[in-house]
Amino acid sequence: MEHELSTLIITKAWEGYDASRTIRSIEDISANVSTNQVFRITFEDDDIIIAKLSSFGKYDHFKEDHRIIQSLSNNLLYPFENFLARSLLKNNRVYIYRYRQGRTDAWVVFYNPTRILERMPRRLDEGHIRKLAQQAAKFHKACSRASKVLPKSSKTMRTDINALLDQINRDESSFGTRTQVDQLRYHCDLYLKGRAKYAANTFETIPVFLDWNIGNFSVNNKMEFYSRWDYDWFRMSNRIMDFYFFSRVASNVGDRTVFSYYITTLMEDRFIIFLQEYHKLNPLTLNEVGFMKEAYRFFILNYVIKDGKHFFHEQYAQKLQQEAYDIYLPSVDRDFDARVILDALKIKY
Repeated sequence: MEHELSTLIITKAWEGYDASRTIRSIEDISANVSTNQVFRITFEDDDIIIAKLSSFGKYDHFKEDHRIIQSLSNNLLYPFENFLARSLLKNNRVYIYRYRQGRTDAWVVFYNPTRILERMPRRLDEGHIRKLAQQAAKFHKACSRASKVLPKSSKTMRTDINALLDQINRDESSFGTRTQVDQLRYHCDLYLKGRAKYAANTFETIPVFLDWNIGNFSVNNKMEFYSRWDYDWFRMSNRIMDFYFFSRVASNVGDRTVFSYYITTLMEDRFIIFLQEYHKLNPLTLNEVGFMKEAYRFFILNYVIKDGKHFFHEQYAQKLQQEAYDIYLPSVDRDFDARVILDALKIKY
């Protein structure tokens, strides 16, 4: 979105929130990977807030997700009670401004600025991997406890796959060649069969954030989770949805500015170390380990294929979608072997 339009929308959004305070400057601090934009707003009295401007997905889902996140942030107990960046409220509800003009449909949410301590290194050593696994296990437990009191979510993995199939049926040509369209239908079918095979409908539904790139959270000097501020792929789902990105953070390659989504990080010895440490604190089941493959397949189908051209900037979207057809989808059933993980965790099968 052009800067002038973005500035106009944010200004209108703030006027709807508190017109008595004057904005001095609006600075774009976006990471420029996604189409979502993040801005630092400075007021005349030097106070600062953060604004997120989005036109990705559906407004109703955005509103629903942020209300769930706000409820989660209020219900997480020590040591995670201040982990999540909080949205600004108006009349005790998350304030979200929607702008609709011509072909533009966008929405804004405001956050209090987040304190950032330390970032984990771009490439983790074994000690870092073990600490990350311990924190992930504890955080999932905390989210599990809080999930009992959270608002319900209308979005599920099944509804997302069905939405993709509907889009394919409406306009096959937008998904590439006949071979690529057939490939997508085939993998949607495999996902639904895998979901049944591993009884994924019996997994506990908790809040998951999916994208655990090290740029999305900070830690204290003991490598404990301190703050988290990126909610682009937040959803209510099962905890296995978080594991692919944990495998990427733990991988030998480490955090990269030019990125791809290979399944092979799930098979790395470094990720096995992560899982062994996690499993000690928050044990995994046979079906959950098997479902890791399907969670990855879902990630590619939903976030790269279905939403990629809307979420990622064009250069990333085209690269990732081409790689999805050529590399990612063909690799799912070839390169993932649950037995390696099951043996390492001493889970019988």
